[in-house]
Amino acid sequence: MSTDPFFHPVSGFDLPRYAGVPTFMRLPHVGLDDPRLADVQIGLIGTPWDSGTTNRPGPRHGPRQLRDMSTMMRAQNGATGVRPFEMVNCADLGDVAPNPADLHDSMTRITAFYDRVRDAGIVPLTAGGDHLNSLPILRALGRSEPVGMIHFDSHTDLFKSYFGGTQYTHGTPFRRAIEEGLLDPTRVVQIGIRGTTYDSEDRDFADSVGVRVIPIEEFHARGPEDVMVEAKEIAGDRPTYVSYDIDFVDPAFAPGTGTPEVGGPNSYQAIQVARMLDGVNIIGADLVEVSPPFDASGATAYLGASIMFEMLCNMALRVKG
Repeated sequence: MSTDPFFHPVSGFDLPRYAGVPTFMRLPHVGLDDPRLADVQIGLIGTPWDSGTTNRPGPRHGPRQLRDMSTMMRAQNGATGVRPFEMVNCADLGDVAPNPADLHDSMTRITAFYDRVRDAGIVPLTAGGDHLNSLPILRALGRSEPVGMIHFDSHTDLFKSYFGGTQYTHGTPFRRAIEEGLLDPTRVVQIGIRGTTYDSEDRDFADSVGVRVIPIEEFHARGPEDVMVEAKEIAGDRPTYVSYDIDFVDPAFAPGTGTPEVGGPNSYQAIQVARMLDGVNIIGADLVEVSPPFDASGATAYLGASIMFEMLCNMALRVKG
């Protein structure tokens, strides 16, 4: 297995990890107008935008901190032996430039960016940003046919609206995605749902359209392995998006997020479920809701970057075929 050396990350043996300009996993930066874009197979992208946040803001700063902490990722997965950067050409494609004063313009910008990524044949791995970022990404990736989704979160994000009619928040993206025909609800599974609720409106909608919700109590009772077997059966072998909200993890291990919920998995289980995405036909993935103001230590972002690496390994296996 070999790839173009241009796309190999900088080794910590050649340049200390605290030195140099940070990019995702120390990969080369390749912009959308760079002639090397045609050679990229997996693109890591930042979406520094959190205008869908309804409580504690801050995920707009997530991509920058995730980039910084991802410099700790090395060439080989210690558990699986996968060496993704020797299997496929990976690059940091930079950030989508949002409009912090206009929610709909920002979503238009994000979709346009991912349209170009998709048209270039690149599989995107995204660092958010709040969870509303997933909707404009899906508008690009799901424009030809509805896709399935494996969704790790403590919230369903299936609410109809907030504040008397606002339909675009980080609590509504997958309701909109189903309504817009971007997601096939019968191939959507949501894992880790928990916490106090306003009512059961989101869960009622899930039941009505066939979304499988696995609450945290069931996750702990069955264990990650059994749950992931079912998740992969639901996704099947057709195109599937993976969306990972860092608040899936218990706030004891990932406090840097805007809407934490106690009782979640630990950091090992957080890595474990991402590792068990092997065999899924992943056409894109995201890691969202890392909010550095609530964890200045960077520990939440380090866990997030580690989860991204596990997803990247499985994406590389899928792209390599």
